[in-house]
Amino acid sequence: MKTKSLKWTMFIIVAIGNFLGMLDSTTVNLGLYEMSRAFDVTISQIQWVVIAYMLVLTVFLPFFGKLGDIFPKNKMYAGGFLLFALGAILNTTAMTFWQLILYRCIEALGASIMISNASAVIASIFRNARRGKALGLNGCIIAIGGMSGPALGGFLINAYDWRAIFVPCIPIAIIGAIYAYRMLPSHCEQRKNFKFDYPGFLYFTISIFALLLAISEGHQWGWTSLKITVLGILTAIFGALFYIRDHKIKYPMINFEIFKIKTFTLGNLAVMTSYMAMFTNSILLPFFLQEILKYNPMITGLLILPYSVTLSVTAPFSGNWAGKHGSRILTMAGPLVYIIALIIFTTFNETTPAWEIVAASGIMGIGNGLFQSPSNTAIITSVKKSELGIASGILALSRNMGNILGVALTISIFDSLRSDYLKAGLEYTHAFLNAYHNTMMVGILFGITCFTLAFHAYRNNKI
Repeated sequence: MKTKSLKWTMFIIVAIGNFLGMLDSTTVNLGLYEMSRAFDVTISQIQWVVIAYMLVLTVFLPFFGKLGDIFPKNKMYAGGFLLFALGAILNTTAMTFWQLILYRCIEALGASIMISNASAVIASIFRNARRGKALGLNGCIIAIGGMSGPALGGFLINAYDWRAIFVPCIPIAIIGAIYAYRMLPSHCEQRKNFKFDYPGFLYFTISIFALLLAISEGHQWGWTSLKITVLGILTAIFGALFYIRDHKIKYPMINFEIFKIKTFTLGNLAVMTSYMAMFTNSILLPFFLQEILKYNPMITGLLILPYSVTLSVTAPFSGNWAGKHGSRILTMAGPLVYIIALIIFTTFNETTPAWEIVAASGIMGIGNGLFQSPSNTAIITSVKKSELGIASGILALSRNMGNILGVALTISIFDSLRSDYLKAGLEYTHAFLNAYHNTMMVGILFGITCFTLAFHAYRNNKI
């Protein structure tokens, strides 16, 4: 096989791993209601099917990213595919709610291995313009996974039951494991005296888990509740222990010297705030379309679809551009474009026409497509080749932190504002719209923050 063909074959294998992660998350979201009925649990309890998956996936990202710098990529990725397949198989056999939670955690470990190493593998096999193009196409494939998930999940649930939504991932993951083992790089930097910081990993895991759990559940438990206070204390104590230990030992899990690279640190913060801005709208728009405009779920899905379509078209273009001309212009243009979309969303009311919803969703997708691929390219290329794995893991961690923070803050702010407006005597529609508009303003602030961080991240270079 020619070198060029081999590289794109390896890219497809990596992209399939990311595709599976997105496909799984969107199909599972659609099946939560049926799962709650099957296990006779509340909607708030069944959310743990998603929360547990996200917590495990996120906590282990830097860990598996670190291992990706040390062990062969083919074995790492094949192991990720197999763990994911095992979790998916077990999900179809779950007889109790807690069994399902456990099996989802196994599935999340597999996803974490693949996602944490995806950008590193792509960056290691491509150079310059092709690297940007590959990262852009990777974003496109993720978007396709997001688009196809709801449609596939709806068909399977209607034709069979909720267990069927896990089946399509199984053969894809098994085939992915076979080809990953055969095709991905099998060589690695041999470190005969390699040591892993297990105490540091334990400190990091407890700290991040406590932080993410607090963020995820703060709006339900109450931000001043005893549970959140305890989680905050655990985050601070074990975070400090991890930081102190990593500065004392010669084999740290995360080399904090990497954060002295301005492009890397500010770039990751920009990525996190971009996802916070995206999720400000993506969480609330379906509620607006169904509660205020009274659209059915199918029409709602079609009106939201332009976001994924424009994202999948824009991402390869922006990635290719960044590989040839640098990331700076597009990483600033992206936030400006989706800020325009958020401004449009602040004008929505009970008479908003469908074409305006389609246009705003499409503009939001264009903005995200312009930003994500160039930012990923700039962040990954700012570190040494020996640190690509951990850099990829931290980048994935930033994305997931943005997702979780965006969801938690959006729900908390919106619910609080809506309750205040209802108590002030506004009827429900106006209370909803006022809360929706003000929450979109918060999203605009996230977008402005992302723009500012991107401006300073690439101010003195043309990465």
